[in-house]
Amino acid sequence: YTTIGVRGTDGVAFVTQLKAPDKLIDPASCSHIYTISPGVGMLTTGFPADARSIAQKARQEAAEFRFKFGYEMPCDVLAKWLADNNQVYTQHAYMRVMAVETMLIGINDDDEDDKKPMLYKVDPAGYYAGYHASCAGTKEIECTNWLEKKMKSHLENSSMNLTQAIRMGISALQSVLSEDFKASQIE
Repeated sequence: YTTIGVRGTDGVAFVTQLKAPDKLIDPASCSHIYTISPGVGMLTTGFPADARSIAQKARQEAAEFRFKFGYEMPCDVLAKWLADNNQVYTQHAYMRVMAVETMLIGINDDDEDDKKPMLYKVDPAGYYAGYHASCAGTKEIECTNWLEKKMKSHLENSSMNLTQAIRMGISALQSVLSEDFKASQIE
């Protein structure tokens, strides 16, 4: 499957297919989106078992951060922690690399007057970066090319709001996969 994250001026949108690996499995139980803390969300692409493991570790780290420092763990700090954690798995032959590409979203509220949405992508090798728009999965290259073309005008004048970001993500998914989706087929 393919997953997409698009950042607007007032929020960030995740879009992914809601597809069950088996016809007998309820698609609603196959979500790829996780809530890590009240201000951070996670979208995973890859093995579901590894994704749940990473989400649980991220939740634990975010809770420990909140307990230790008294405020919620910022999205960029969590992205760095995940990247560092993933990188450790590449150093030892006895540790299997987590087969999950992760996108994190959050709102940077350091300044109460100027809250900025954030979108970070963390790969299994331990690389992470902030993005205006990103995608992962089977059609990642096609999706990246599509987003680069369509986002060019929005990047120049920073004019995309959350509703436009959601529409951009859904349009990208429909265009790249060459199919129309019902509301129940995407999350």
